[in-house]
Amino acid sequence: MLTLGVQKNMVRKNSPPPIDLDDLPGHYIRRLQQIAVALFLQETEAHGVTPVQFAALQTVSSQPGVDQRRLARAIGLDTSTIASVVDRLEARGLLARSLSLEDRRVRLLNLTPEGSQLLAAVLPDMLRAQQRILAPLPAAEQAEFMRMLRTLVSANNEVSRAPSDA
Repeated sequence: MLTLGVQKNMVRKNSPPPIDLDDLPGHYIRRLQQIAVALFLQETEAHGVTPVQFAALQTVSSQPGVDQRRLARAIGLDTSTIASVVDRLEARGLLARSLSLEDRRVRLLNLTPEGSQLLAAVLPDMLRAQQRILAPLPAAEQAEFMRMLRTLVSANNEVSRAPSDA
């Protein structure tokens, strides 16, 4: 029978080495994502829209008649997730689906007048959230941070569960 001291020693030998989460970029990226969503929701609370819903509305506004598959790729979501996002936006009367004349299986997406109004109304609040995310950095570092973020996302895009076209 092992004594308690020997058991503790065995656990330490078989345990992975201690890792400081403060040294892990993934940990900070996850935390920044949480913060970004919280700030977005604080600023846009009156509009009842999530960051993903905003991205979908903005993309459909920029690309009227986009199909769901292309929308998913444009904003880096899988097709099943985008389907539920589009369902919710359509149920709120913000998006409308129509059949493609070229392929009857494809549904094309367009903003409704209500969707356009919501997008216009949420835009200043969304921009304020983005400014709050970057506010702790000096202006020159904000641009550099955005450049580095784009580099990381672009270089790692293909390993994503839902690579984007961007």
